[in-house]
Amino acid sequence: MFQDLSLLPIFGIFAAATLVILTCGLRMTYLADKLADRTGLGEAIIGGVLLGAATSFSGVIVSLTAALDGRASLAFSNGIGGIAAQTAFLALADILYRRANLEHAAADLANVFQGGLLILLLSLPLMAMTGPDIAILGVHPISLVLIVVYIAGVSGSREIRIKPMWKPVKTRETAPDEPEEEDHDHRSTWMLLAVFLGLMALMGISGWGLSNVASVMIDRFSLEASVVGALMTAVITSLPELVTTLAAVRQGSLQLAMGGIIGGNTFDVLFLTLSDVGYRDGSIYHAVGTNDIFWLATGLVMTSIVTLGMLYRQEQGPGSIGIESLLILLTYGTAIGLQVAF
Repeated sequence: MFQDLSLLPIFGIFAAATLVILTCGLRMTYLADKLADRTGLGEAIIGGVLLGAATSFSGVIVSLTAALDGRASLAFSNGIGGIAAQTAFLALADILYRRANLEHAAADLANVFQGGLLILLLSLPLMAMTGPDIAILGVHPISLVLIVVYIAGVSGSREIRIKPMWKPVKTRETAPDEPEEEDHDHRSTWMLLAVFLGLMALMGISGWGLSNVASVMIDRFSLEASVVGALMTAVITSLPELVTTLAAVRQGSLQLAMGGIIGGNTFDVLFLTLSDVGYRDGSIYHAVGTNDIFWLATGLVMTSIVTLGMLYRQEQGPGSIGIESLLILLTYGTAIGLQVAF
């Protein structure tokens, strides 16, 4: 269907899908903050699980659609490239928050734990890609392990919030996660959740359209699938994370901003599980190329920098942002430059 369309409607669908993803992502931030207060789960958990998964939904559809279409590299690079892009968004949020380094002000043990969890989740596909080419019913065992580790990690994050064994040192710049004193939204919690799920559905439809547009562009312009996945579909489907992160920082919900990015990244690793299930020509880990491995390594490096930054907690860095933010932007910019040049 999409292959028969001319360029004008193709770019129209591309623009419309991008706009829907952006608009829904912005609205989701407000709803997630309200749900964090009403459920008592806190901004780090709601940001890392509910908001992180929901804003990644369009990306899920992109990867799954590409995998079902036999485009292994596009499916893989879309998920992994999104992790790199979203981590770079944290550096942009740090630039916006001028009072102190964001990783210092948003100190929360659940976010540090999720950072470590993400490093583990990103390491497992690397093991699969460099190990024997095995598959059970076309699915690599590591894909199932990713689900188990993710669920255990979410449970561990909740346990850490309830009974933390470590606590960050409070400073004058630490922004605590405190519920709003007065809730002006009179809709029920269930109604807020229903609206949230409706926005997720719209993002899923947009993701399906975006995946088909990307496939058309790869074929018509002879583009590298890994570049399209990592730098086009991944960035566009990650725009909700940029919008929600900047909006959360502006409204002072710093743990929500950090948790939304890091938690969204942990959820994004599960793109690989769905892609492996959707890809029917064997294990997807052995159907991708070195460019895809490169973006996986980039995601690991950037996540390690963020996690170390949350532990180091520099209050003020060069230009009033953390040194880790500079390193993140430098790493991401270098990765893009290398991919475009070579």
